[in-house]
Amino acid sequence: MKVAVCVKQIPDPADPGEIDPNTKTLKRDVKLILDESDSYGVEMALQLVGDDGEVVLVSMVPNNERNGLNNALAMGADSAILVSDDALAGTDALGTAKILAAAIERVGADLVLTATESSDGYTGTVPEQVAELLGLPSVTFAKEVTVDGGNVAVKRQTEDGYDDVACPLPALVSVTAGVVEPRYPSFKGIMAAKSKPVEELALADLGIEAGSVGWAGGGQEIVSIEPAPAREAGEIIEDEGDGHERIMSFLQELKVI
Repeated sequence: MKVAVCVKQIPDPADPGEIDPNTKTLKRDVKLILDESDSYGVEMALQLVGDDGEVVLVSMVPNNERNGLNNALAMGADSAILVSDDALAGTDALGTAKILAAAIERVGADLVLTATESSDGYTGTVPEQVAELLGLPSVTFAKEVTVDGGNVAVKRQTEDGYDDVACPLPALVSVTAGVVEPRYPSFKGIMAAKSKPVEELALADLGIEAGSVGWAGGGQEIVSIEPAPAREAGEIIEDEGDGHERIMSFLQELKVI
């Protein structure tokens, strides 16, 4: 079985980060790391294929950054496709899906795994868009994934528990954080990652016109950005016999009750 895993490289959330005054977006010309949410998909893929399959990573960046990709390879993935092109800067969710779908088509995967959403964008729409573009069934919010023959079975997380969902392969499944416990790359894995094949592609290699993605192809415009307002001081209620009434009144004002 061959599993393709979409992985995103993002600025380290532990760093404050900077906003580009021209594009009004987060600066990405820094060292990028593997999005933690994608590490669950990588680990899930490794456990599903065992010693008899192949795990291929698919990622895209505008600046040829590989640090986060190398971390996923060090976990145990076999190879990677990295789409890197200056024209990728500013690509929206739909543009991202078009690029990932085109790259995944080259893999010929039996199963595609993604996170439910990225930690820096939180759109939560890319997995379903990729599935639609590839013509694959999509199962979302998987908290458990098993493959039996030509079918994938998933326990899908819901507010009330989970649903049992099954569909034929090939398919796309987005997994939740905690679906498995991602392994830490070993020293042996880190060294092995340096020699694993990474196919670098430009947009032209995928048959995608530069004008259809990036800032030129995006269907949105960031008009302005403002710093978050300072948090206002709260009110301390001293109970003089009517404390519960004042709290109830406060909650009613917030329309909580």
